[in-house]
Amino acid sequence: MTSLAPSQILQLFQGGGSVNQRLANLHDRVLQTMPAISRIACALYEPSSQLLKTFINSTKEGQAISGYEAKIDSCGELSLLAKNGSCRVIDDIPLQIKSGNQHSDWLLSQPYRSSFTVPMYDNGGFLGFIFFDSAEPGYFDARVQRDLLLYCNLINMALSAELSAVRAVLVSAQVAREFVDLRDFETGAHLERMAQYARLIAKSVAAYFQLSDETIEHIYLFAPLHDIGKIGIPDQILLKQGPLTPDERALMQTHVEKGEQLMQKVIGDFGLQHLPDSEIMHNIVACHHEFLDGSGYPRGLRGDEIPIEARIVTVADIFDALTSQRPYKKPWTAEAAMIELHRMAETGLVDRRCVEALAGELEKAQWIARHFVDAHIAESPTH
Repeated sequence: MTSLAPSQILQLFQGGGSVNQRLANLHDRVLQTMPAISRIACALYEPSSQLLKTFINSTKEGQAISGYEAKIDSCGELSLLAKNGSCRVIDDIPLQIKSGNQHSDWLLSQPYRSSFTVPMYDNGGFLGFIFFDSAEPGYFDARVQRDLLLYCNLINMALSAELSAVRAVLVSAQVAREFVDLRDFETGAHLERMAQYARLIAKSVAAYFQLSDETIEHIYLFAPLHDIGKIGIPDQILLKQGPLTPDERALMQTHVEKGEQLMQKVIGDFGLQHLPDSEIMHNIVACHHEFLDGSGYPRGLRGDEIPIEARIVTVADIFDALTSQRPYKKPWTAEAAMIELHRMAETGLVDRRCVEALAGELEKAQWIARHFVDAHIAESPTH
């Protein structure tokens, strides 16, 4: 039996630090009573793309898998577990798992012999999985399963609470947009494309910039908040068809500071100040108009003074702006947009590695553009 009360276990997972660090702390506690558990990991499910994605892990033995995602329908038995809510025990991984996909091949290359998989849910919706692995065959007997389910329930509760707070911030931002009738092309499709492009870039540069799966997920979640400060800009400026006057441009640029103020209030209202991911949210809102040569605004930051999450979002935002239809322009082709982004990288405006990352994933970016189409374009008889 576990030596901690449920409230004590929950405190372990709700402490300070990243979610990944908190999972590692909880794993240390698990090892005191179940020393053969080599790995604990959580994968998240994204309903909009139906992807199952690696998120956090604590790996004491073996090599962690990161940056992995797959359509839930292609995950075989895991797809069934998500639907029926049952757990899965594998007593002998080398005998029961077949090679043939990236995840199976990774698992077979590790020292693990047995595993225990538990689905997570949030308000009745599938949230993802918790995975336990052991180097001992047949380790997850009925007693171990019973004890681990307590930890699973509390991990599920803590993750649900944290993700619910994040979603509440995003919903609050959307309500604010709708309340002021923000029409500066901040459509749901635009925001989803932005997030998807940002994640493509983040995954590609993760090894160089040492971005964890947790950080990548937060960049994806918070990318749509980049221009939230525009809700404080008057319509006659925000929606002006022609060029802005110097005074109008100066007022438009205040949307960054307005966005920072709004996010600080929301973060305070939801009590997220202590969470490391709130810094990612702030950096995206505060720095997505900064350029590497110092010519951006509002602070004129240069080079590495600009957080990588903001550099990623800047490239994603420019790509979507160029490839999207606007009242005053036709959409650029993806290839033409990449030529422009490469030019901007060469002149020292945007991050070269982020541009190269997007260029390397151009087919996926084009799929995103086709899949998440603005409603007014999707309904047009010419599309």
